[in-house]
Amino acid sequence: MKKKILFVVTSHDKKGNTGEDTGYYLGEVSHPWEVLHNAGYEIDFVSPKGGTPPVDGFDLKDPVNKEFWENKEYKNKIDHSFQPSQVDPKNYTAIFYAGGHGAMWDLADNTELANIASKIYENGGIVAGVCHGPAGLVNIKLNNGTYLVDGKKINAFTNEEEAEVKLTNVVPFLLEDKLKERGAKFEKSGLWKNHVVTDQRVITGQNPQSAKSVGEAILKELSK
Repeated sequence: MKKKILFVVTSHDKKGNTGEDTGYYLGEVSHPWEVLHNAGYEIDFVSPKGGTPPVDGFDLKDPVNKEFWENKEYKNKIDHSFQPSQVDPKNYTAIFYAGGHGAMWDLADNTELANIASKIYENGGIVAGVCHGPAGLVNIKLNNGTYLVDGKKINAFTNEEEAEVKLTNVVPFLLEDKLKERGAKFEKSGLWKNHVVTDQRVITGQNPQSAKSVGEAILKELSK
């Protein structure tokens, strides 16, 4: 019996006080989902508030997005996401934080989710994230009191990409800066380039373009 993988999505639906909608970025869920689902893994979803999370990047011209959205089982699962209190970390071999700008407002300070991720990691599992998803990694601490990302090669949405989408002064913090503050060895490529790094069972990707590659890196690490 293959263990399950937990996908974390944001419950936050507005970009600061801009009035613009946000949520989890659909392609950052669907592309890793496709890789892992096709490999036989079962995926569960959790969000800070549980229930139906807001969605962004809603593009059904992307065939993988369409496949995910029209999969009745998984559409039902994400629309009834768990609350953190309903999750038993022992059931999961990996935890993956999907991005979307909403993640910047409600994932970093969620101690319940950080505790779940820490337990999965200390249990020999994988912690992963893509784009703004690694906002969920910034406050994860291990049993020895150190930050999970400290001393590890990490990658996420860059300061340059945040500037490019003109949200530098809207997001509550800059993800690249915060990860560096926590001791991460931050790596990056140019704007919208696929960039994924794996270091000691922590797997991170830079942007939506990296989502499928993060799924593939999780699969590779799981098969070790």
